[in-house]
Amino acid sequence: MTTPGYRVEVDALVLRTPDAPMAVERIRLRDVGPGDIRVRIDVTGVCHSDLSLARGVLAQQFPAVLGHEACGTVVQTGGDVTGLAEGDRVILLWITPCGECVHCARGEAHLCVQGSSRSGEPYALDAHGEPVYPGLTVGSFAEQTVVPAAAAVKVPDDISSQDAALLGCAVTTGVGAVTKTANVQDGSSVLVLGLGGVGLSAVQGAKLAGAGKIIAVDRNTDKAELAAKLGADHFVPADDDTKKAVRSLTGKQGVDYAFDCVGSARTIREAWAMTRRGGSAYIVGIGGKDDKVSFSALELFHFARTLTGCVAGSLDAATDLPRYFDHVRMGRLDLAAMVTGHGELGDVEHALQEMSAGRGIRTLVSPAGPKVAP
Repeated sequence: MTTPGYRVEVDALVLRTPDAPMAVERIRLRDVGPGDIRVRIDVTGVCHSDLSLARGVLAQQFPAVLGHEACGTVVQTGGDVTGLAEGDRVILLWITPCGECVHCARGEAHLCVQGSSRSGEPYALDAHGEPVYPGLTVGSFAEQTVVPAAAAVKVPDDISSQDAALLGCAVTTGVGAVTKTANVQDGSSVLVLGLGGVGLSAVQGAKLAGAGKIIAVDRNTDKAELAAKLGADHFVPADDDTKKAVRSLTGKQGVDYAFDCVGSARTIREAWAMTRRGGSAYIVGIGGKDDKVSFSALELFHFARTLTGCVAGSLDAATDLPRYFDHVRMGRLDLAAMVTGHGELGDVEHALQEMSAGRGIRTLVSPAGPKVAP
């Protein structure tokens, strides 16, 4: 018997606890409200943030459906929704600006106070009638999801669903960190530490910005060729000699801009140490709250470096995504090169394992079509 208010039944990859693998289960999505849309997930990427949630590095209420980097097709709209209709393809936003808080008023939509609050609100029920939560507000490791219309941006007809999905997180985070948050200047030297989807997007962002020297660092040397294809001038293995190698490439000064796309205490210190005196280091990757970074009072004074956190590439979706669409159209961003695997919902766990081992860049998952309970 279907519980009133939860009538659409779909397959979803459910995470019960961080110490157990996800499994495909049947869940019932909440009904579409006046300002909501229901979206069929056409393509969704497996992101490192999903790994952090799945392994308990980031806080999450359980049971949950992860997945947040997605493009889908609207299958139902609420009565108050304007600007979107059934059949429209959309990018789903994991940070949805409220438009009313102090950050939204300042033009900092990516820091919206309520932007990620939906991750703590049930959006579905499992087979036992227990609430299910959407990881990073979207819950795209499922056939369908329900989100506010404000959490979706329409995709132009000439942008593929695969490219659009990557614009939902990896590309806008990495490119935006370089071109918007840091505003890297033409001719500058740039270091990108960690060459996952976000890191390789940062490499492309540095190329877009006209950086004079782009240095890519990763523990997996198999990524060197792809890094070069996407714009890196040099690849340096992540090992005990990384700092020395980077300094030798920059006249022993260090880089103007460093982007840590890993986010651990160790890599934050490394990015800081490889930045020149007076340069800027940006923390793009998401680390754990108990992973502490320390600096001496003297070094903070002496090196006069800037250390800045970066959330979602400082994305303002309404104004920024049209620029990204143009970059894709003009061939200034190569998104297809970052896709190293395809699969279905049951393949997500393997993709997370590969990511944890430092292999692969982006696996794109295509969930099956919806089923509606009687």
